[in-house]
Amino acid sequence: MYETHGRIKVKTTAEQQEAKRKEREKKLKLYNAGTEAVFLKRRNKEFDEEGLKLSGEILAVNPDIYSFWNFRREIFIHLRDKREEAELQKVFVDELHFLEACLKVNPKSYGAWHHRCFVMDAIPEPDWVRELQLCNAFLNLDERNFHCWDYRRHVVLCSNVNLEEELQYTTQKIQSNFSNYSSWHYRSKLLPVIHPDSNHPVAVQEDVLLKEFEVVQNAVFTDPDDQSAWFYQRWLLGRGKKKLQICCVHISRDLQRIVVLLSRPVMMGQGHSLTVSINSTPVKGKWRTITRSGMYSTLWVLDLSDQCLPVDSEAAVTVTLLDDRYCTKFSEGLHLMPNQEETWAVAEFKQGTRFSTELSAAASSTMVQELDSIRELHSVEPDNKWVLLTMVHLMKATDPEHTKYDTELEESFNKLVAVDAMRKSYYKDLRSRFMIESVLESHDSKVRDVKLCQQGLTCLYHTDWMVLVNSLDLSQNSLTSIKGLSDLQCLRSLNLDSNQLADLKGLGCCRRLTDLSVKNNLIRHVEVFEELRTCVYLKKLSVAGNPVCAIEDYVTRICAVNKTLQSVDERDSS
Repeated sequence: MYETHGRIKVKTTAEQQEAKRKEREKKLKLYNAGTEAVFLKRRNKEFDEEGLKLSGEILAVNPDIYSFWNFRREIFIHLRDKREEAELQKVFVDELHFLEACLKVNPKSYGAWHHRCFVMDAIPEPDWVRELQLCNAFLNLDERNFHCWDYRRHVVLCSNVNLEEELQYTTQKIQSNFSNYSSWHYRSKLLPVIHPDSNHPVAVQEDVLLKEFEVVQNAVFTDPDDQSAWFYQRWLLGRGKKKLQICCVHISRDLQRIVVLLSRPVMMGQGHSLTVSINSTPVKGKWRTITRSGMYSTLWVLDLSDQCLPVDSEAAVTVTLLDDRYCTKFSEGLHLMPNQEETWAVAEFKQGTRFSTELSAAASSTMVQELDSIRELHSVEPDNKWVLLTMVHLMKATDPEHTKYDTELEESFNKLVAVDAMRKSYYKDLRSRFMIESVLESHDSKVRDVKLCQQGLTCLYHTDWMVLVNSLDLSQNSLTSIKGLSDLQCLRSLNLDSNQLADLKGLGCCRRLTDLSVKNNLIRHVEVFEELRTCVYLKKLSVAGNPVCAIEDYVTRICAVNKTLQSVDERDSS
């Protein structure tokens, strides 16, 4: 409004919009000019107080420009070598006050919280008590501000805060709001430090861990639809990190190589190493993964020279795993007799503990009680996906071999797919994992044939544990990928009939393969079979029922790929 000839005139909507547009343009020009000035000073490496002033003016309005926070950090590092300690203390205290103002503009600014960590690490006399109070204030405003929770952990790590009091703080926050995921997460970080147990899968004393189920139960019965407590319960049920050891060693004389299976993935040279001696003589060589990638792996291969395992000589082979972190050593000794093609050794595992940890009597009892409680909740909330999924995991934890809850597990998975169709693939894959674990848990390692046909599998798990398998039947499933089969270094016969495969990626590493059947899949291109070029022992290939065109060229192309093929069956099985 403005006055003309003594009368008040109200601006029209068009005039208001034009005035706002001009104001925005003016602010934008100032903002862009200030931003460009800061970038110019950084390019010129002008680390001075003017740089602090200019970047501060922009950050006060928009604290999410992380490059400006980095510029300020560079200025402070530059000033640190030129100022007295008392002067530095004042500069950093001022920066902390400036940061508080920025965090009021955006309490979830990644750059502001990260920069505050730098300032507190660099300040000569940090006041950690005040920082903890600051965290309390921000968490009172928004108890689920995970940026502040992260910063709080940094404060606690750098100061002498009582961890028991921190655990009690998480309890208070959880009790005021069960949906506080950050508080549950912080709790999972505190417990292994306050009540450590290196022998437990989640590194927490069992009696303390079992009491946590009561805390979770209160939360899930109060609000079954909130996911925070359910995720925490999943952590309580977690498998944890297995003890590193050699699980299997396979030695092949004709392929001149040694394959080692470890209990968990490692990267050779990163604190872990494998050594081999044959007849007490060290063998030199570089260990590689199956696919020759420089990744973490449970399976490691050593290619030997032709002279290492002569056909007519006995060989005493010792494989040793060194773990630098814990200064431990695991050795496995094997004998390869003259003219013997292969030999192997497999570590002994108690039934049901290959993929999960053996439960104590107290833990087993608590799990059963927890399952009964969740079943009770299920009777009230029959369509709640979190209730159903937790039932599935509890049944798996209490019965890893699938001997007690087979029918109930199947019904639960079917119900999950029905009530949460958007995640049906996840549930089907989880079911596949459980099915494969059940078969492998009960499988005798001396029997090298595995049948996983008609199991409704949608993906493959634990293929590294099938490294000794000679014959594998995966027919009549719903597999779309078989990449994991590259782990099966002893595989000779493979049945993949009646799946949903469009390619054969992964089979190229199965060099011993002699018999392959891929009938009734979705293979459309002859180039798919070029994957088999390295399968030098392949003799029989069955391909009927695939929607590939030009059947004659198809057969010719397959035979051209591998000269050892004696039989290619492209007849329609119907």
